[in-house]
Amino acid sequence: MSTATTTLLSEALETFATLFDEALAAGEPDRTAMTVATAALDGRPSARTVLLKAWDERGFVFYTHLDGRKGRELQENPHAAMLFHWPRVRNGVQVRIEGPVVIVSDDEADAYFASRPRGSQLGAWASKQSEELDGRGTFEQKLADLEREFEGRDVPRPPRWSGLRVRPDRIEFWYGAEYRLHERWLYECDCAGDCRKRMLYP
Repeated sequence: MSTATTTLLSEALETFATLFDEALAAGEPDRTAMTVATAALDGRPSARTVLLKAWDERGFVFYTHLDGRKGRELQENPHAAMLFHWPRVRNGVQVRIEGPVVIVSDDEADAYFASRPRGSQLGAWASKQSEELDGRGTFEQKLADLEREFEGRDVPRPPRWSGLRVRPDRIEFWYGAEYRLHERWLYECDCAGDCRKRMLYP
């Protein structure tokens, strides 16, 4: 990877860090909330809001059941698009991130799972994410059964619950402006790892 490429990636991540801090200062309800879009092998897209749990030069991480819809789609077609929207930052900011997806290491997933509230840990065991549920009572009974099963001991990470890391090859910063005269900057890396920065029309 060239020095110029490393510099551009660092610049993009530093810009994200600055805006992420500004989102907190501006009082965004949850600056970690992001829309994640996936696509099945037939090209059918789907999108949902998840929470960013970690990010660094390796990429942006969220956690889920690997057997749920997004988990299945990202294993079949390991590419994702992410969108942060912070309307209270400046005149409104969007950050768009796209790239290939990999599953985090077991050690990383174990460490994050151990940091979750116990109720969230039990919920990860009780939920058959995206599968049909015959009634809320069934889910609540499963939670009660798990509380008894794990009483007095730590709750381990379910084997099919893990993190997914989006490794960005495109990061776009969209800055809102009056009359829709927005400012857009795109950082883009090709398959050889060479990156460039471009300004886009609104």
